[in-house]
Amino acid sequence: MSKKKTYNIKKNMSIDELNNTIHALEKQAKLLQRLYFIRFLYKGMKVEDASKRVGITKVTGYRWLKIWNEKGQMHLMPNFKGGRKPKLDQFKRDEVKEMIKNLELKKSREVQKFIQNEYGIDYSLWQVRRILNSFKKE
Repeated sequence: MSKKKTYNIKKNMSIDELNNTIHALEKQAKLLQRLYFIRFLYKGMKVEDASKRVGITKVTGYRWLKIWNEKGQMHLMPNFKGGRKPKLDQFKRDEVKEMIKNLELKKSREVQKFIQNEYGIDYSLWQVRRILNSFKKE
């Protein structure tokens, strides 16, 4: 039997730089999708048909058309705000992780009560489990 050859990866940039590059290119891909939509309209397609072609809803198609007509290409660029801010910022998450270790909290309900008492944040048990699972991945 032959051995499988393993390849190591050379880390040419940090994970943060890699993530930022990916995010920038994803935004460009979204803009490209919107410009394809506009090109289909230029070629005489109906909004409904062009929307289907690029995989969006008819309502979104009409919204993009309105933006194009009123403001132009630059406003078609996606503007992701990053979603809702977390109740626990990264500093507090790190504190919680450390306190869970120090206090040897094992059960989700114990962690839930700790977060409620310490930070005044009322998480469901489901959310506490998600937080605990994210700690395991770190």
